Amino acid sequence: MLDSDRCWQAVLARDRAGDGRFFFGVLTTGVYCRPSCPARRPRRENVRFYETAKAAGKDGLRPCLRCRPLEPSPVDRMLALLDGSESMTLQDLSRRTGLSPSHLQRTFKAATGVTPKEYLEARRLEAFKSALRGNGKVTDAIYDAGYSSSSRAYEHARHLGMPLSAYRNGGLNVSIEYTTVASPAGPLLVAATGRGLCSVQFGSSGKQLLESLRKEFPAALLEPAGRRVERWADEIARLAPAGLPMDIPATAFQMKVWRCLQSIPRGEVRSYGEVARAIGRPKAVRAVAGACAANPLAVVIPCHRVVRADQTPGGYRWGSERKRKLLAAEYSERYERPR
Repeated sequence: MLDSDRCWQAVLARDRAGDGRFFFGVLTTGVYCRPSCPARRPRRENVRFYETAKAAGKDGLRPCLRCRPLEPSPVDRMLALLDGSESMTLQDLSRRTGLSPSHLQRTFKAATGVTPKEYLEARRLEAFKSALRGNGKVTDAIYDAGYSSSSRAYEHARHLGMPLSAYRNGGLNVSIEYTTVASPAGPLLVAATGRGLCSVQFGSSGKQLLESLRKEFPAALLEPAGRRVERWADEIARLAPAGLPMDIPATAFQMKVWRCLQSIPRGEVRSYGEVARAIGRPKAVRAVAGACAANPLAVVIPCHRVVRADQTPGGYRWGSERKRKLLAAEYSERYERPR
């Protein structure tokens, strides 16, 4: 559900980060627009907000001829160009989109949370990881992913956590301890390498969770958890993990978001916008939501404490009902203890 107050603020600010997330209709003119439309702002009482262009059309509104909301937004065009290239520069994007390099950079970063260069590097790293997980050689993966040298690939691959050869082979020669425990939100798998936690996942059963872990690390040596991981699992099941080591892949932006989430006290929540402002990226709300969705360590990185602007739970990687249970358990512990 759209937060009409926040949508209106985005319209007043002509916030390009809202483009594609919602449309606003003007009842007096009979048109609907993007939030960034350059046209003069209407009176608030004449405005309605829509999640899709189709919904606006059903209300009898037609697309604005100035901002052309049915056409790809500038950011959508930039993403399409970057997805089709391995080495597009800021100047290349500028020529293809007709935007100045500085305006282009600001617009792209406001909508995605990263610069075009960082976006390309993230795509290249994902391609590299996929190639490593196959049966190819590391050298082949380096050049297939578009890296110009092995040193450049290894610099970016520091985010993989475990050694490249091990990741390429699905965790070959990596020992992973695991256990499943009960939690307020159902069965929970806790798995760790010698470096730290590599997977904390909710599931329907211990069997299903173990199958999921084997799929992620098919060649790893999986063994029952020892005392160290059992202790971590107990802390996580009690929703009280503190300072546990992690061995997970992450971009710099994701890690910045996840560290921020770990600072949210139990029993409290933050909106996606509040998290974006806390990390110094106030317009990167969509990118913050993406980082939450990519979280591989349930509870340890408490993305369940991030809610919509209207304080409704919103989405959750492991299901909205689990999110509600986690929030209820933490709220009860903090505010309803016997006096």
